[in-house]
Amino acid sequence: MNRPAVAVTGLGMITPVGNDTGTTWDGVCAGVSPARTVPELEGCAIDFACTVSGIDLDEAVGGRTAFRMGRYVKLAVLAAREAVADAGLDPADWNGSRVAVVVGTSSGGSAGLTEEAVALDRRGPGATSPAGILLTIPNMPAAEIAIQMGATGPSLAPCTACASGVTALSVARDLLVTGQCDVAIAGATESIVFPVAMTGFARSGAAVTRDGDLARLCRPFAADRAGLVMGEGAAVMVLERTDDARARAAVPRALLAGTGATTDAHHPTSPHPSGAVARAAVEAALRDAGWRAEDVEHVNAHGTSTPLGDATEAALISRVYPHRPPVTAPKGVLGHCMGAAGAIEAGLTILTLQHGIVPPIANLDAPAPEFDIDCVTRKPLRRPVRRAVSHSFGFGGHNAVVALQRP
Repeated sequence: MNRPAVAVTGLGMITPVGNDTGTTWDGVCAGVSPARTVPELEGCAIDFACTVSGIDLDEAVGGRTAFRMGRYVKLAVLAAREAVADAGLDPADWNGSRVAVVVGTSSGGSAGLTEEAVALDRRGPGATSPAGILLTIPNMPAAEIAIQMGATGPSLAPCTACASGVTALSVARDLLVTGQCDVAIAGATESIVFPVAMTGFARSGAAVTRDGDLARLCRPFAADRAGLVMGEGAAVMVLERTDDARARAAVPRALLAGTGATTDAHHPTSPHPSGAVARAAVEAALRDAGWRAEDVEHVNAHGTSTPLGDATEAALISRVYPHRPPVTAPKGVLGHCMGAAGAIEAGLTILTLQHGIVPPIANLDAPAPEFDIDCVTRKPLRRPVRRAVSHSFGFGGHNAVVALQRP
């Protein structure tokens, strides 16, 4: 038996191409990466990334609380505010005990932890922040959103690496359909553009190194793809039971129809070469939604631009969806936003359903010859889409898939 769909009534995003949902959508449809040199990475093997810009996060958060928030927390708070406003809800009016917050992250405040360790080593305990712990622990995005929104229901912080955003949406849906809340604020956030993390990705071989135009380095599904480019950002959604949304005359952006999750149990960083376990996650999401594979009209791919990852996913797509639905991969524009990627890409999939536009894969003229998939290239594809899926695959073998449909 499939679980009932829930309504997505609000959406908020802050990404390297936009400080809200609308500008993010425009930037992704434009298909141009904002990758740039980051001064704080000077001297690192990888000194560039796709970062959030054009906004003073402390000023945007406001008040006297920003000092205790890591960058990843501020991004989540701003996305949550937009999502709640977009849903037409006011925390002053709701019953906070019936509001849940589920916001995932992969690395949490690892940047803050590193900064505190350096301060301690170089200048002693007095140089560390009294809020040092709060700057590092991964539950703080969920906690700070709950504080700001007066949400006293369940508050959770899933961590499934790059699948964290979809995991958060799945958990939030379960809280709704089992009656543990009436409103769920769900999504994910990430900001790990700092020397230790960037050096680690360079040493692992997963990230592309500087070679020509920075904006063209991330090339999902291209024959000459060479690795990921780091990104940062956050996306948060408001979920409600469809009957509750209807009762308050809310117009859903989309319905979250199904989710599926599996674990490769194969290797800490490499996907299972057969793709069979990831495929099982896709099939679980389709079963949960009550769909057949041929019902899927669009695939938002994980598409990291890594040689092995893209090859495995392309083979999965061609096997599961032989009718060749159009495929996009937003990381060509946004970079890999790690734990936030799944939530951001689910949000973009919702916008595709709303607008009937599939964004192009940046820096791709045609997929590698061995990939039998229909990639959208060069310009947006205008086509009505009723049902779509978004894939997320993370280190540790975490596979999570969400099925979304027009209301």
